[in-house]
Amino acid sequence: MTRRVVVTGLGGVCATGANVPEFWENLKAGKCGIDKRTYSAGEGLDITLPVAPVDNFETRAAELGRDMTRADRFTQFAIAAADEAVADSGIDLASGLGARTAAIIGTGIGGQAAMDAAYIGMLRHGRRPHPLSILKTIPNAAASHVSIRYGARGPAFAISSACASGAHAIGVCAEFIRSGVADAGIAGASEAVLTFGALEAWKAMHIVSDELCRPFSKNRKGLVIGEGAGVLVLEEYEAAKARGAKIYAELVGFGMNADGKDMINPDVNGAAGAMRIALETVKIDDPSAVYINAHGTGTLMNDPTETKAIRDVFGADADKLVVSSTKSMHGHLLGAAGGIEAIASILALKNGVVPPTVNYDEPDPACDLDYAPNEAKERKIDVAISNSFAFGGLNAVLAFKRV
Repeated sequence: MTRRVVVTGLGGVCATGANVPEFWENLKAGKCGIDKRTYSAGEGLDITLPVAPVDNFETRAAELGRDMTRADRFTQFAIAAADEAVADSGIDLASGLGARTAAIIGTGIGGQAAMDAAYIGMLRHGRRPHPLSILKTIPNAAASHVSIRYGARGPAFAISSACASGAHAIGVCAEFIRSGVADAGIAGASEAVLTFGALEAWKAMHIVSDELCRPFSKNRKGLVIGEGAGVLVLEEYEAAKARGAKIYAELVGFGMNADGKDMINPDVNGAAGAMRIALETVKIDDPSAVYINAHGTGTLMNDPTETKAIRDVFGADADKLVVSSTKSMHGHLLGAAGGIEAIASILALKNGVVPPTVNYDEPDPACDLDYAPNEAKERKIDVAISNSFAFGGLNAVLAFKRV
């Protein structure tokens, strides 16, 4: 059985938007959500770094219900995004569809804030952990809460593949629908690691920028950690059409593979291979109508490797397509990157607007594609591709087309 899979609902929260409409308007405007913040574990344990935080979320989290007041921030983000996506789709899971609906929510880390709080409480203040610490921390907490909240009783679990988690979650959910395992799905990812412990660990890797995130620019200094969630509602095409659903795009390709080489250094062949798999059944008539939402971390190794991978896949046509990294605005959401960037890709496709790569100010000979520097571009887009490449050499690529 091979069925078509479409996107009927979008939900997201990140530094550049409390919801999808705000997120999209700020992307088009090139608004950067990066700011220097200080995080503390008390008694002189402080770290100050540029980050991309979600401000003023506490009030919204309290409005999500009693269960969410006792959940970790990453679960709260996931529920906020899922609420928006389900409402946007208009899907009715109470009608019996719930038994055939998947809930797959990825994360790279899980409940980092709950974990930090438990250790700080024990080691610095002699307190026992909160009784719900495990339930807050486990990576499947967000997927389980989504399943419970909406009565999604099909396959429900977390995918944890570092920065490819979100794209893997969406792609795997689509494969379930395509093969008949499920008829619909709530899929995406969430991450909330802006804590003292997590940021110290990232800083120790020497890949974190001390200012802005400048993907593909010669003077780039590294990535900037963000937080948030991106969630899609996926449905089988004929069922969505029959109920008169608003259809944003069709998910026409999903490629995943592993480099099988190194935990940190990205491999051109792995990235190119995942893109080729995603595009195996996608007919591209006009390369100039292709948009790639790049993994585009702003690190010294990723950006030229991804550029070369794109050139390997598209050959001479690579000069006709347009690429951008929205991480320059909303930061690197780690496991949630593939979720929020899938939304950016879908809206670029739907609206014919390529969001810019901001903070770009110095061309790099090793990064020689059109990166839509600093300003959005109006452009006819037939195919939108979202790249996610993770530590451990794990690659996931999503390809969308208009219906």
